[in-house]
Order: sequence, then structure tokens, then C-alpha cells
Amino acid sequence: MPGTNLTREEAQQRAKLLDVESYEIELDLSGAQEGGTYRSVTGVRFESAEAGAHTFIDLVAPAVHEVVLNGHSLDVAAVFRDSRIELKHLKAGANELRVVADCAYTNTGEGLHRFVDPVDQQAYLYTQFEVPDARRVFASFEQPDLKATFQFTVKAPAGWTVVSNSATPEPKGPDGTVWHFEPTPRISTYITALIVGPYHAVHSSYEGADGQSVPLGIYCRPSLAEFLDSDAIFEVTRQGFDWFQEKFDYAYPFDKYDQLFVPEFNAGAMENAGAVTIRDQYVFRSKVTDAAYEVRAETILHELAHMWFGDLVTMEWWNDLWLNESFATYTSIACQAYAPGSRWPHSWTTFANSMKTWAYRQDQLPSTHPIMAEIRDLDDVLVNFDGITYAKGASVLKQLVAYVGMDEFFQGVQAYFKRHAYGNTRLSDLLGALEETSGRDLTAWAKAWLQTAGINVLRPEIETDANGVITSFAIRQEAPALPAGAKGEPTLRPHRIAIGLYDLSAPGAGTAGGKLVRVDRIELDVTATELTQVPQLAGKRRPAVILLNDDDLSYAKVRLDEESLAFVTEHLGDFESSLPRALCWASAWDMTRDAELSTSAYLELVLSGIGKETDIGVVQSLHRQVKLAIDLYSAPVGRDAALTTWTEATLAHLRAAEAGSDHQLAWARAFAATARTPEQLDLLEALLEGTQTVEGLAVDTELRWAFVERLAAVGRYDEAEIVAEYERDRTAAGERHAATARAARPTAEAKAEAWASVVESDKLPNAVQEAVIAGFVQTDQRELLAPYTEKYFAAVKDVWESRSHEMAQQVAVGLYPAIQVSQSTLDATDTWLTAAEPNAALRRLVSESRAGVERALRAQGADA
Repeated sequence: MPGTNLTREEAQQRAKLLDVESYEIELDLSGAQEGGTYRSVTGVRFESAEAGAHTFIDLVAPAVHEVVLNGHSLDVAAVFRDSRIELKHLKAGANELRVVADCAYTNTGEGLHRFVDPVDQQAYLYTQFEVPDARRVFASFEQPDLKATFQFTVKAPAGWTVVSNSATPEPKGPDGTVWHFEPTPRISTYITALIVGPYHAVHSSYEGADGQSVPLGIYCRPSLAEFLDSDAIFEVTRQGFDWFQEKFDYAYPFDKYDQLFVPEFNAGAMENAGAVTIRDQYVFRSKVTDAAYEVRAETILHELAHMWFGDLVTMEWWNDLWLNESFATYTSIACQAYAPGSRWPHSWTTFANSMKTWAYRQDQLPSTHPIMAEIRDLDDVLVNFDGITYAKGASVLKQLVAYVGMDEFFQGVQAYFKRHAYGNTRLSDLLGALEETSGRDLTAWAKAWLQTAGINVLRPEIETDANGVITSFAIRQEAPALPAGAKGEPTLRPHRIAIGLYDLSAPGAGTAGGKLVRVDRIELDVTATELTQVPQLAGKRRPAVILLNDDDLSYAKVRLDEESLAFVTEHLGDFESSLPRALCWASAWDMTRDAELSTSAYLELVLSGIGKETDIGVVQSLHRQVKLAIDLYSAPVGRDAALTTWTEATLAHLRAAEAGSDHQLAWARAFAATARTPEQLDLLEALLEGTQTVEGLAVDTELRWAFVERLAAVGRYDEAEIVAEYERDRTAAGERHAATARAARPTAEAKAEAWASVVESDKLPNAVQEAVIAGFVQTDQRELLAPYTEKYFAAVKDVWESRSHEMAQQVAVGLYPAIQVSQSTLDATDTWLTAAEPNAALRRLVSESRAGVERALRAQGADA
């Protein structure tokens, strides 16, 4: 959106000039049920370092009625433009500003989002301010290093609840509609929050040491209350409080801790201080696997960790966003792995299987960047919530912990929190604290890992004698060329890794074969050179499998030697521990993406080992990866045969799975995603109608929609059947599923209707637009969708320039013709990139999508 950007230089100049003391914000939301606009009154007290200086405050609003600076009314028409209010002739020292405006409710998940629940027809509001959207609700100096206190006064409809960062007060006024909150501690604008509506609430408390008592609240819409498993959520939350307060040695820094499950949320959750918002899909309406509960728990812990790292101590500017997110990701996974009584001690398996896969993919795109990215302005940061910022950063923090030691790491973190509480920091502040506690000089480490882009490959080089004894062992490190268009040079890095030696144990009683167990392990530093000798292994008998980066300490692509690869291909499912299995699965997937392993060979590997895979999260990832590989990476001539093989396997595993198990549910979903023959589709219909059953399989609301969406995509179901299913589920989730099913139908009319609703109109709410896009793109409708390649390039720039960031990004990424894997798609993209001259953010997103097509073409060549 033009006129809403802010450069780093502008932010630095403003931070040098200003010290913001406080905000007093009054919002009249009494008309929220009807929507439209609302009155916003902002009072700001701040100090200026210079007399006569000029600056600006940020505001995105349909109308501004009044601007008063130090008692003088300013001409609104003269000072308000490009989402800024110009402030001239500041006094040295104390200044006061008052801004009266009409601000707008949104349906994009940015600013103050308004949603009407179809179940009770009530409006529900919540704010989402990261990165720069507090200015959509009140006038603000919108940058993280201008912290202040915030005091909210809100007028809301009678009977509603208002939640903010401070403890919720008793409403005042004759009808109990005015909520006056106490001031917050000094925090950044982007973590302030308001959640307003007739929400359902459950309350409890965390009781800590020394009499500490923190009020806890969980909120959701009443229509979801019957599904809210608050006890389980409180349990994870309390485990997080225990573990974080012990490791951080700093008491929880806010008055209370509320977690609010809100509708149509764009991300997973948001770390508003003391008032965390979480997408309400995490209130599970139907049976889900344990992997979903694990992911939800990680999200809960991630946001709780942010209360210290991000909220108590905040980055100075967005170039350290990675540290904010990586720290929360690392510590949330570590809490799951190590906290007493945790339900998910295998969380590092999940991390290796999902988060690191995301990081490896992101790091091989033309947009790859150093973990510590150069963030020139808000446009840069808005597209930088990516796999490097979250997953690679967390992987490198795990490497750092292995490098300095876990105790030393957390001792440094403790000193960091005490030294910088309620302030702003740079990376150097944390590294300095870690150097003090560990005694290590981190300068070279930080340069190699944080200031360079790209990924290394580690390969073993092994020599043995005639008796199978290792005579020489070395690790070869490679730094592949960065993708075309990426900035920087390939870099060899120091790695702290473990090497695991695995052999097949003797068969147990009643078993046909043994398990692959670790018989030895060494840990060492791999130098930032091409070859690192490992003399510790010389003289040892060569085992069946030698696994580099065992325990997943470092961040690198790992390759197996020829003998290990052959053995793993036959025995991947036999590893006793889930983490080495996940590392081998990840290596195979990476080889498939890199065209080193054909899709047909990858499919064969998965089919041979997935039946022994006990980790449900790994099973579900394999389901997604196999389907993607067949759809995009398989040679077109063999794709139908591969799909047939896979679909038959999903049905066989569904029938063989333990009744009522997570594996059974996962295989049911995998089958629904790919069912294709008349007999398979008949089975989906019969399961929906109840004329056939699979013992133990509950065809509940969400599974029903999975079946309906597939039947719509293949033309079995049309509007009448979709409407009938929606009548069973007249909820917001039902509306989204129905939108997906309609867009999935294999007709030109359905595609044209879906396209028009997303591209030619801007009326859809964010979540419904996302649902339509998900249905529109069907990999078995390539010919039907082919004309939309040209339509995409004709429309995407206008969409980008006329929509909010979240809405435009959904279109730019979701409707790119990624399934049209051909040179002509690459040529069309290149032509558009040259002619359209998109801004840097849009160019990045389209270039990333283009890279996916280019990779798919290479993989198809390897599968020919």
C-alpha cells in the first residue's frame, strides 16, 4: 500500500530525537456490531532532544478530525498525508499531542479485525499489530525502539468483554460499557492489544515459588466453547512458566497471562504482552492426531517465551526479528524436550522433520539471505517472516547451545534479561553476554553463521581394511553455489556435530528382525574447511550405518556414504529412536528435491519404511511430501502410475491401521487427498453416507469436509451436495470449507467464479479468500487452470498495489501457476519480472515461486 512504508534511517532519526513517555488511548467501539468506523482519541506525551525539531507520528485512518500539539490546533489537511501526521516546531523537553480520528474495522487480519460469527450473529474483534498496524487503531510512533506505557479506555456494547495487556477491570458507567485499563509497563507499540466481544472465558492461575500468583485466562467464541480443552492448555502453559522462569531466572514480567483463540487469524499466534492471540483452529472441533496437539503446545510455549524475549527485551529494529523468533522457537522446542512431565520429549524429532525442512527449502531460494538480514524498511520485514528467520535461526541457536554449552547459554540469557529489562537491544548485546558466561569468542562464529547465506553439505569419506575396520574417516564439507540472483558467496562454516554409529541388534523374542541401535557416538567440531579428519573412528569396526549430524546439532544437508545409504534404504523404519529416522527421512526428501534421488525411488523408499514409522508427525509429513513429489517432481509420463500406487497404498494402510488410532486418521486423510478411481470415490461417498464403515474411524465434521472437498474436486459433488454439507455445519469453519469445495470443482464456471471473487473483488475476508485459493489450485486440473497463468501476470501487480499486505501476499503466492511445471511458465515469469518492474517485496515472492517451478523441472528430469 503506497504511503505506509517506513525506512530504517527514518526510524533511527526519530529514535535519536524522541523519548516517548506514555499513550492514553480512548476507543469508542459501541458500534462494533454494525461495523464501519470507530472514534479513536490518542494522547501522547513525549520528549524532544531539540527545540524547533520536526518529526511525524503514524496513523492509517479514513478521517482525522483534530490534531493538537502542545495546545495548538494544527490544520489537519496540511499535516495529515501518506499515513503520517507531520509535527513541526517541537519544544525541547516535554511535548503533548492529541489526535482525534475515525479508524476503520478490517476483515484482513490487520489492525482491528472484525468478524461476525454465523452461529450467534455476534461480532468479535481483536487487534493484530505486528509489524506496523497499531497505527490503524491509534496514532503511534510505530517502531519497536520507541517504547512507552499504554493506557486504554474502551467503550464497548453492553455484555461484551474487553481484554488488553493490563489486568481486565470492572466496567464502569450506568450500563457497564466503559473499560478503563491501568497503564502497561514500557512496551513497544506492536505488542499492545485489544480483544473485544462476547467471548467465552475460563480462568485459573499459575502458582509459582515465593508466593508468585499469575492470573491465567483462556478465551474463545461461545460457538467453540464445547470443544475448548482448557485443562490441557493450562497444563502446557504452567509447564512453560516453570521451565522458563527457572532457565531465565527472571519472574514473569506482566500482571496476568491471557490466551485468546480468535477467528480468521493470519498467523499461528501473536505475543501481545499478557494477551496472546492464537488462531482458533487450535480449538479442535474434531479428532486430530497427537502431532496437532504437539504443534499447538509448541505455539503456546513459543508465545510464552516471547514474554521475556521480545516483550520484556525487544529488538531495536527489525533486522533482529530473526533473534526474536528463533529464540522463541528454540526455547519452546527445548521446553517440550526437557521439561519434567512433558508429553513430547521427542520434540527435536518434530523440529528436524518439519521446521528444518522449511529452513532448508527457504535457504535454497533466490531470496535466501543471512539470518541477520538487512532490513531497509517495513516492506522488507513484511516478507521476512520466513523459514530462515524462524527455522534456520532456531537451528543455528541449537548449534550455538552445543558450541557454548547449555548451562553457559542460559546463564548468558539470564544476564541479558537483567541488564536490558524493558529496553531495546541488538544482537551484539546477547552475544556479549554469552561470551562472558562461556568464555568463547563468538566473533568468527557469528560472522560465519549469521552474516552469510546458504547451506553446507556434509559427506563422510570412509576407508576400511579387508576386515571391515575403519582405517581413515573424514568429513567433506561443501558450500554449493548460491541460487541465481541470491546475494553473497558460498561459505564453509564451523559445525559442532555428533557422529552416530548404528548396528542392527539381535532379533527380540517374537520378532523377525532387530532394531537399528546406536552403538557408539562421538561429538566434534568440524572446521570451516573442505576436509576435517576424524581420527577417533580409526580402528573401530565399520557399523551398518554411519550418520553425520546425529542428534541434529548443526544446520547442514547430510549425505550418507554408499554402504549406509544401501542399508538405510532397506531398514529405514528399523531405527529404534525416532530422531535418526527423521534425519534419514529428511535426507531422502532433500535428495529428491535436489534431483539426486528420483521421485519413483523416493516413493519406493517411503512405501518400504512408512509402515514401521511410529512418530505420527513424521508419518503425516511423509504423506505431504510424497503427494507433492508425485504431483510436481515425477516425470509426467509416469505420474498416473505413481498416483495409482500411492493411492492404493493409502487405502491399504487405512484398512490395516489400528482402529481409532492416530495412524488410522492420518491414512484416512491421505487417502481422501488422492482418491481417484470410481471404486475409491464410491468408498468416500459411502463413508460419508454411513453405508460403509472402517472400524474405529470416526467420520466427524472435519473428516467429512475432507471427503466432500475431494469429491467436489473430481466432479462427483456440486452445489447441492456442498450446500447440504454446510447445513450440517453452519459455522465459520463450515463457510470456509464450503468455499474451498466450490472453488475446487472441475468446471470452467467454478474456476471463473472463484478467480473473480479473489482477484476482481476485494470483499472476501482474509480466511475465506485463503480458503477459495486453496480450492482453486488442484494439481489434477492442470489443463483447466492453464489459462490462468496469463491472467495471473496481468493482475498480480494491481492486486499488490491496491490491497493490504496480507491479502495481497495470499494472491501473489497462492495463485502463482506453480503446478504448471514447464519452461513456458519460467519464460512468462521472466517476461513479467522485466516488464512489470514490481517492488522488491513482490519481486521476491514471485521469484521464490519461479524457483519452485525450476526445481520441479530438474526433479522431473531425474525421474525420466
